[in-house]
Parts: sequence; C-alpha cells; structure tokens
Amino acid sequence: MIRRIAVLGAGTMGHGIAQVAAMAGYNVIMRDIKEEFVQSGLNRIRASLEKFVKKGKMSEEEMNEVLSRIKTTLDLEEAVRYADFVIEAIPEVFDIKADTFRTVDRVAPRHAVMATNTSSLPITELAAVTSRPDKFVGMHFFNPPQLMKLVEVVRGAKTSDETVNITVELAKSMGKVPVVVAKDVPGFIVNRVLVRWLNEACLIMEREGVDKLLIDAALKGKADLPMGAFELSDFIGLDVMRDIIDAMVQRGFILTPCKSWKELPEGGKLGRKSGQGFYDWSSGRPNIPADPDAPFDPLEVLSMAINEAAWLVRSGVASAEDVDKAVVLGLNFPKGPLKMADEIGLDRVKAVIEAKKEKYGLPEYEVDPLIAEKVDRGELGVKSGRGFFDYGLKEKEFGSVLYRETPPIAWIIVNRPDKLNAINTDVVEGIMSSLDEAESEAIRVVVITGEGRAFSAGADVTMFKELKPIEAFELSKRLNEAFRRIREFRKPVIAMVNGFALGGGLELAMACDLRIASDRAQFGQPEITLGIITGAGGSYRLPELVGIAKAKELLFTGDLIGADEALRIGLVNRVVPHDKLEEETRSLAMKIAERPAKALEIYKALLNGTKLDAETLAFGLVFGTEDSKEGINFFLEKMKPEFKGI
Repeated sequence: MIRRIAVLGAGTMGHGIAQVAAMAGYNVIMRDIKEEFVQSGLNRIRASLEKFVKKGKMSEEEMNEVLSRIKTTLDLEEAVRYADFVIEAIPEVFDIKADTFRTVDRVAPRHAVMATNTSSLPITELAAVTSRPDKFVGMHFFNPPQLMKLVEVVRGAKTSDETVNITVELAKSMGKVPVVVAKDVPGFIVNRVLVRWLNEACLIMEREGVDKLLIDAALKGKADLPMGAFELSDFIGLDVMRDIIDAMVQRGFILTPCKSWKELPEGGKLGRKSGQGFYDWSSGRPNIPADPDAPFDPLEVLSMAINEAAWLVRSGVASAEDVDKAVVLGLNFPKGPLKMADEIGLDRVKAVIEAKKEKYGLPEYEVDPLIAEKVDRGELGVKSGRGFFDYGLKEKEFGSVLYRETPPIAWIIVNRPDKLNAINTDVVEGIMSSLDEAESEAIRVVVITGEGRAFSAGADVTMFKELKPIEAFELSKRLNEAFRRIREFRKPVIAMVNGFALGGGLELAMACDLRIASDRAQFGQPEITLGIITGAGGSYRLPELVGIAKAKELLFTGDLIGADEALRIGLVNRVVPHDKLEEETRSLAMKIAERPAKALEIYKALLNGTKLDAETLAFGLVFGTEDSKEGINFFLEKMKPEFKGI
C-alpha cells in the first residue's frame, strides 16, 4: 500500500507532481539539490493552491492540509529511505538520472517502485542501472501536472505486471487518466505523434515556402486544433523541441529534422519564454485567427501524425483507443489521429503520404503497412463502416433512394444517376422513408446528396405531360410536404451538392439547413423556360437566401450560375474542391454532431419559421396555361418552345 511518495526534483514538473500527490492524500517528500530550488517549488505549489481557493475549488483549511503533507529535503537518501513510491523529475540527462537511481536502488525499501518522469530517455536503460528492473517504470506526467489529465505509464523490458498495475492505480488515485505504453519506444505515444506533425509543418514551410501563418490558420480553422504547429512549438520551447528530437533520433527514430529546430535556438529564439520564436511573443500570445477557408490542406501535416499513430498500433505499443486517448489528453486534440483518419478516409491519407514519398523519397514517408492493409481490404473509415474503429455501417434502399448510416451521420442519396437524379414520386417517398430511419438516436446529422455527377437536375419532367391543374396542385403539395419535412426535421440537414442542382433539385438543397458545394456544381431555377414556375419552395426560399432582387433575376431568366457565384450571393455556405467534397462535408457534419442535440433542435425551430403555401396554389394554376403545355412538350421533344403568353 502506498502512503509515502518521494518526488525528486522541485522544478517545473517536480513541484507539480508533488502538489498532485499531496492533494490526493499522500505524504510527500520533495527533494532538490539546492535550498533555493526547493523553496521556489514550495512557493509555486502555494501559489497554485491559492488559485484553487480563489476559484472556490478548495477551502483555505484544505489548502493548509495539502501543504502540511509536503516535506522537503536536500538529502537524496533521506528523501527515499522510507518511500513506497519514488518519482524522479530531474533534468533530461541520462547520466544524472542514472546516478540518482543507483542511490535510490541502494537506499529505498525493497518494495518501493521507482518511476521516471522522462519524456524521451529509454526506460529499459535507466532500469538497468538498478538491481530491480522489475520495479522500474516510466510515469510520464504532462505539463502542468496540476491540470493535465494524462499520464503515460511506460513498460521497460523487465517491468513487472505488478509494477504497471500499481502505477496505473496510483495515477488514477491522483485523478489522472493513465495510458499504458506496452513497449519502451523513443517518444512513447504522445511525443512520437507530436514530433511527426510539428516537424512536417516546419519542413513544408522551409522547403515549399508555405507561410507558417497560413498553415497554423488552417490547422485551427479546418482541423479544430487549439494551436497551430508553429504556435505550439513556440509554446513548448524550441530548445525543448530540439532536445526531444535529438534524443529520439539518437534512439533510432527515423526523421529528417527541419533546420529551424537548430537555427532558432542558436539565435536565442526559444519561443514564448524568450519572447521570440517562430512568432513574436514580446507583446503576448500572437494573434493567429482560425480560418476554415484557408487555402491549405491540414492533412499535408496531420497525415504524418496519423501514420505514426498507425505504427504505434501495428507495433503493439498501444491500442487504437489508447493512442487516440493519449493524443486527445496530452495534446488537446479535438479527436485522436486515428479517429480523424477514419473520418477523412484512409484512402485519402494513404494518397497524401504516397505523394510525399514520390516527391521527396524520404524513409519517413513510407505508408505504414497497417494503413495500406486496411485500404486494400476496403476498410476506409467512417464511409465504409470500418477503419481503425467499427462504425456499424447500415444501408437500406427505398426505391430510388439509398439510405446509409455511419453514426453519428446518416446519408440520404438520390440514386438515379442515369436521369441526373431527377425527382419523381418514388424519390420523394424514398426521402421521406429515409428521414424516418434517421430519427434514430444514434444519428445526429443528416446529409442529402445525389449519386453520380448531379445532386438533382430537377423534377422528372415526364411527370408534367398532360398534368391537369388540380393534379399539379396535388404534386406541388406533396413536394412541399416532403421538403418541409426536411426543413422541420429536428436534426441538422446538410445538402452535399456534387453537381447540377436545378429546379426541384435546388429546391431540395434549399430545404436543407446548410449547403456545401463542389467547385463543379451548377445552380438554377429554370422552370420559367418550361412555361411554369417553381413548385417546391423556390419562390420563397430563394429570396430568403439571396435576397429578393437576385432571386427575381434567377427566377425570371432561368439562368444557371456556378458554385463561386452561388457562394458570393449566399446560396451556398461553402465551396470546396470536388475531390474533397465528401471529406469536407463529413468534417462539418462531425463538428455539428458534437454539439448538444437539444440546442441544435431549438435553433432550427427558432430560425426556420413558417411560410404560407401560396406557391403551391400558384403551381397548380400555372398548369392551366397554354404556355406550360408548350414548354413541357417541346422540352421532351428537344425543341425550342414559342411562348404566346396564354
């Protein structure tokens, strides 16, 4: 049973670990080599605890109790003589640590566990200087230990299961989330992933001339990272990054370090702590706005983090779940790299890495075999139902509509590519049935799209031949009911516009909450060219989105517009490259899916409101005109109509 913990080192990590241990109820003895270091550590502990008191997280009496559990000494033997557990947090120099542990091994009780907080040195080699490597373990806290939840528990080659279990339970008792690193590899989990993507960002800047601000803005705006690569590097310290990379490379980590890790520290630019690094910190944190439209693909950087994460899983260092958990907790990623890869698509990740290999030929650009195997098996991630994780793919066909669930997203796909996904009653019924399925609690966001090269080129004009006014009224009423169901559906609905969105197809898209368009998409309400008018919401939804003047222009002329113009006038929310349409749509859908469902439902109800069905009545009346018959007949016969105004 652990009662007494010795913390060796009172610096940045040591004093934080001592505080966490004392707050968990353990008696702590904190040791350093100089009294000024010890007193500085105690002062920082007191200052930290006082912040907790100010925030109401503990009382002053509780603060004093915590402080009473912390003793200090300059004598290493005194510190460890009665310890049940020893945590070393001294400088990252192997010989200094090794000498310390030789003394600990000689003096500490035989039952005591010896742990090192190293972030880069080999656990197995440190354990080898002791007579009990079975009781030696890595216990890597993250800075600041008082706030960061993650602890990497690292096995050495001879670390016993009992030692690992004791360390895991100790971390839990301190309120931490332990992740077991099953093999003693350079950088463990978090630093391996960290170094890969930070170094890749730096290389892209150096050899391709991409602006660091653009890279960081894209990483924050498109990947939702709390800091970009260069900002985070400055925050960690460029000298620290240099030392971590040097230590890992010396242990066999394959990496081509960017020049800045060496050159900037040599010039005294260490990042935040020196006021200068990649950015200027002299006046505080640099202003780096997140830009969701930045012309840089974050996957160019994050693909290397994903590749490294795959290596960790394949090499038996940790499970996919634990790798992702460690990165989320250790680096504050919004999601783990393997979850991110599944959402992007493993085929896309593989292609990006292969392109780097083709361009630069470096060994670190080999696609990890685990990724390649999954792509070969068709395990591409969320879109296939399985990647690094299982998503329980569910598919159903409702006539000409395919319904696919990849929770938390449901996909409704109009599946008449030979007819450019023209809308008929079968499509309408399929969409309605699909929405019924999407009521499932597992679904948080719905995406509607079309198969092939069109979202939907409009209503199936063959339905209009010989259509009588009352029949047209009933058809319009049914279309409006279906599209109103989309608009009033309690979950967010996104239109993924992959090509033509014309007539009823555009009305379908406008019934959705958001529209993301391929740069190849085209939009229009060409009903006027048939001698008829919109019948499924176009006359009132179009003005809502683009304004009355622009709506009149589009409705009166029937002209088509491209994606960029649609974005400019507010018809769509985003335009993305065609080959990234699904990826960008899924990314937005996942972001929305993470928001509280009830709040989203309330927003929809508040923002949508209702409209009178004047258009439905008008759509029926227009079919009583001669011009409507002229327009429809001549369209079907591929001829130009001659409208007479009757």
